[in-house]
Amino acid sequence: MINPAKLLTLKKDWEGFAQRHPKFVQFFMTLMQNGVGVGSVIDVTVTLPDGKSYQSNMRLTQEDVDFVKNIGNMM
Repeated sequence: MINPAKLLTLKKDWEGFAQRHPKFVQFFMTLMQNGVGVGSVIDVTVTLPDGKSYQSNMRLTQEDVDFVKNIGNMM
């Protein structure tokens, strides 16, 4: 069962993240509005302060798209 207090904390955390990283949030929202869907590939690279990089990607399924939409609707 979902804890309502944790949902409120998550919402507050999301709002803080959005304030700190508005360009990333806008980028994500634009992608979702413009049809990122089943078969789309999300490719992520993270570079640590020491210069070491990690990369991964995923191809979205219908379940992934539905999950992201549901999270968006909760925020």
